[in-house]
Amino acid sequence: MSLFNFWQKEEEKFFDENITIEETRFVVLDTETTGFDFTNDRILCIGALVLQNGTISVQHSLEIYIEQDHYDESTAQIHGILKDFVVKRPSELEALEQFLAYLGDAIIIAHHAYFDITMINKALERNGFSELKNKALDTGVLYKKTLIKSHLFERKDHYSLDDLADKFDISKKDRHTALGDAYITAIAFLKIVKKLREKKEVNLNQLFK
Repeated sequence: MSLFNFWQKEEEKFFDENITIEETRFVVLDTETTGFDFTNDRILCIGALVLQNGTISVQHSLEIYIEQDHYDESTAQIHGILKDFVVKRPSELEALEQFLAYLGDAIIIAHHAYFDITMINKALERNGFSELKNKALDTGVLYKKTLIKSHLFERKDHYSLDDLADKFDISKKDRHTALGDAYITAIAFLKIVKKLREKKEVNLNQLFK
């Protein structure tokens, strides 16, 4: 079952059938964190991009490095964000306020979205906010819908962002930065929708099934 399918039944429709995927405002996001523990680890950076009308709005992107007390050397080897990283960093509260204003009521797109959204929700809870109510799509789940169902083809349970970048020939130049990964995810989403449409017409509601 895909990440957020528990929010709906198969026959339910979230959106007016006349609303197209193109005109919908999506916010594609990624987080870099100190680790994978939802309780003890912290978000170091949030990267986000608006995707609408088939266009990734790079010029209006959001990239927030967050001031934190907790750091982890092992994960720093992946994302390169250190405690003494020279960049202006707001507090977690200020960063969340900026992010919520940017997000608005957009649909969230993320790769392995459960992790990023849970990390953000934990941060929101710590700072007295309600959890996110935005609908969300996971490119890892959507990608599997493009695959041929055949006993000759071995499907994996999980596809990494690297898998999608390789499949769709997307540059991994800025991989493991929050904004770089958000950009890769945005391109992957556009490629996935195009591939799904090669099979049949796809509307916004069907992306959530």
